[in-house]
Amino acid sequence: MPDAIADHPHDRAATEAPNPTPEGPGFRYVHRILDLVDDDSQQLMGSTVEQARELLTSGDPEAFGRLRGSFALTARSEDRVYLARSLDRPLRYFLAKEESGPLLVVAERIDRIAEQLEELGYGHQFHPSYTRMVPAHHVLSLRLIGCPDPNPEYLRFFSPPRATATTDVEAAGERYVGALLEETRRWLAARPADEPLGVLFSGGLDSGTVLLCAHQALLDLGQSPARLKAFTLAVDGGGEDLEQAQQFLRRTELEMLGELVEVRAEAVNPLAAVEVIEDYRPLDVECAAVLLALLGGIRERYPEWRLLLDGDGGDENLKDYPIEDNPELTIRSVVNNSMLYQEGWGVNAIKHSLTYSGGHSRGCVRTYAPLVHYGFEGFSPNLCPAVIAESEALPFDALTAGSHDRLYALKGEVLAAGVRRVLGQELPVFPKRRFQHGATPSGTFGERPGMSESLQYRQHFQSLWS
Repeated sequence: MPDAIADHPHDRAATEAPNPTPEGPGFRYVHRILDLVDDDSQQLMGSTVEQARELLTSGDPEAFGRLRGSFALTARSEDRVYLARSLDRPLRYFLAKEESGPLLVVAERIDRIAEQLEELGYGHQFHPSYTRMVPAHHVLSLRLIGCPDPNPEYLRFFSPPRATATTDVEAAGERYVGALLEETRRWLAARPADEPLGVLFSGGLDSGTVLLCAHQALLDLGQSPARLKAFTLAVDGGGEDLEQAQQFLRRTELEMLGELVEVRAEAVNPLAAVEVIEDYRPLDVECAAVLLALLGGIRERYPEWRLLLDGDGGDENLKDYPIEDNPELTIRSVVNNSMLYQEGWGVNAIKHSLTYSGGHSRGCVRTYAPLVHYGFEGFSPNLCPAVIAESEALPFDALTAGSHDRLYALKGEVLAAGVRRVLGQELPVFPKRRFQHGATPSGTFGERPGMSESLQYRQHFQSLWS
């Protein structure tokens, strides 16, 4: 991590710039910005970090929305601070008070903000609930921040049109998988051709489609598919995903890519996952706990491995979550709200969490933080705007006609049609299950005596800051 106070160019600019004339009693502009996100962590395609920051401050959301890659950016222009991120990674900020004016601390993690404030002598001002998450797909801008702190302003930079495609599932699948393949090809073309590649592989629809796209992309680029491995987790002998993954590889004639990562149940530690993802929602915690076990097994076996692909975001794109599990949802709300599973109810909704954001905009940490924890660079083509745009174009309402069963079947139909047309393969389709349930024996996650897991995870999270 760079010395943000001494070396970061944004900090230097913020420190050297004089405070503008206050607009009223007690008002001060941002005095200092400490941007703790390392520029080397930005994974931009076709742009430098400085060019991206110029776009961020341009006031042109359409131009900024054309930015490709993974990013968590902060920029300053005169009296405004701008922050934006892609859907695959977090970006947080915290406003502290210094004698000379407000101090804005920006980082990917809550604990990094806390550590920085403690080092500066402002630890007493910190509380995790005072941190704010920048919502994905929006440019967030702050102007007058001081006494009192005004609300930030949000300008959407990604707003794909909804339900513009026909009800032809074959054509929709071709467009969707075609976009997956193209984004995978772009990502691979920007990586060294001699590095090994791994796919976090359960044999489900998302990881299976990503594996097939990665294999085809390597062939398209004239690179060897021997670089590729499909890593499947088995906890205490494995759950249902193990047989599923093996069947998938046999049926697609890719058995040589499979590699089993076996761990003991003790390696699946939900409370450690709470600390890594800095969240307490049970499904995200459990997913992260299983992912940490898999990544730890890969890292132990391959100390230098860096590049991993996964299917994260596929369920969100094709709306494949059981509506019955959430009493706040109806099929109408799911199919008629743009990017509901990606963004939650939206930044202007009462239920939007300022501390965590919503939807996968919040849930991205369950994958991103474990990858960073073990030193991997991850990529899911499902999280790319071009792929999300193809999913949003699907006329879900017309295709499902109010039927839950039709909605749950649609994802398999779309992906199978796309894989057939684009990749010339038959996609094995298995019953849906969550990663944490398929990789572990039954009963691994369940209610603990005397305390719900939700309460236990929340209490453990709170104990980190007491």
